[in-house]
Amino acid sequence: MAERQYTLVCAFDMHSPRISAYDIHEWIYVTMCLQESEVAMVEIDGPGRQVYIKFRDPNRMQDILRTTNGQGEFRHANGEISKVRIEEAGLGIRRVRLANIPPEISDRTIKVGLNRYGEVKEVKEENWSRAYRYPVANGIRIATIRLAQHIPSHILIAGYRTLISYEGQPSTC
Repeated sequence: MAERQYTLVCAFDMHSPRISAYDIHEWIYVTMCLQESEVAMVEIDGPGRQVYIKFRDPNRMQDILRTTNGQGEFRHANGEISKVRIEEAGLGIRRVRLANIPPEISDRTIKVGLNRYGEVKEVKEENWSRAYRYPVANGIRIATIRLAQHIPSHILIAGYRTLISYEGQPSTC
């Protein structure tokens, strides 16, 4: 069994201005009151506007989740405020791409097929971009799911072998 990770992800508003690594470290210190001895790692995903904080103690991570109630704010030097979602890393909400599902299979059927992996918030069609002559549905469905467990790379939905992919998905054969 894999070792459990004690990591929080702080997801900054995607429309917020970029924040320097120094300012992120200071924000963590001021907002979460973490000491150096409590932090095993800080990873910054600039393009994704996410910061991963790995804790040495799982109880301290749970304390942060309770005290922040999963929300925070970052005040930029110009006074602008960015909202920050704070949650346990690993699963969380994911945008899951589903391929090889015939168009006649309803979004409701897809939701039912995915429910065992977590709470399905929404299913919608992906479209070709305006760069193409026909910016219509491309056959890929996008499901927004709060994952309870990882989804294998292939599952059966309504009898069809469906290809599943999403960020952070573990490799399967």
